[in-house]
Amino acid sequence: MNLNAPSMSHFVRDGLKLAFFDEGDPNGPPVLLIHGFASTAIANWVHPGWLKTLGDAGYRVIAIDNRGHGTSDKLYDADVYHPWIMAEDAVALLDHLGIPEAHVMGYSMGARVSTFMAMAHPDRIHSLVLGGLGIGMVEGVGDWDPIADALVAPSLDDVTHARGRMFRAFAEQTKSDRQALAACIQGSRDLATREDVARIEAPTLIAVGTKDDIAGSARELADLMPHAEAVDIPNRDHMLAVGDKVFKAAVLEFYNRLDKR
Repeated sequence: MNLNAPSMSHFVRDGLKLAFFDEGDPNGPPVLLIHGFASTAIANWVHPGWLKTLGDAGYRVIAIDNRGHGTSDKLYDADVYHPWIMAEDAVALLDHLGIPEAHVMGYSMGARVSTFMAMAHPDRIHSLVLGGLGIGMVEGVGDWDPIADALVAPSLDDVTHARGRMFRAFAEQTKSDRQALAACIQGSRDLATREDVARIEAPTLIAVGTKDDIAGSARELADLMPHAEAVDIPNRDHMLAVGDKVFKAAVLEFYNRLDKR
């Protein structure tokens, strides 16, 4: 397997055309990947080497472009980007592919979406990997309004907020629809409650970079969950942790334990 971008397919849910790829071993255990805010299936999972890593390990690798992202349809109403709505998009993709249950891995916003999926559809989740989001899942991850402002500013030069500049630059790099992303960041910040998280029975791995100033503690979130474990991704911030070899090795070891049961 190489790092070339796979071709994207599409399916329709509630009149929305949503993009995905379905690669790797078609007979292997399925892994559904849900990318982070302002990213895409390609940017989050192909370029950092996850498709190759999981494909080479014998998995069927499926990744969705979340609504408002990549080549999926764009919407400009914040109320259509709640994480439980995007979770239903992910479930609909499994339905479309005829997959009853999958390993589900999300990064950052994708970890939030994955968690809401696990809360609403526990029967569809073989395991959960939450990258780039720890206790921020229930406590929040700070003020994101400046990111929305940065996304719709006339140019990057007009943005002074540090995190806003980071996401604006990333959105330009991925050639994203910045208006759709501004709506998404306003709509997708719903928190999970401690009680809901505590009811997630799926085996869960939570991985956060030690220099990540967005996610919050992986261990604090893991401590709320009955079958969760935490992994530190050393010396990585929120943007760089996603492709780290420590993260990949931890996920492969986690999956190997589960799939041998």
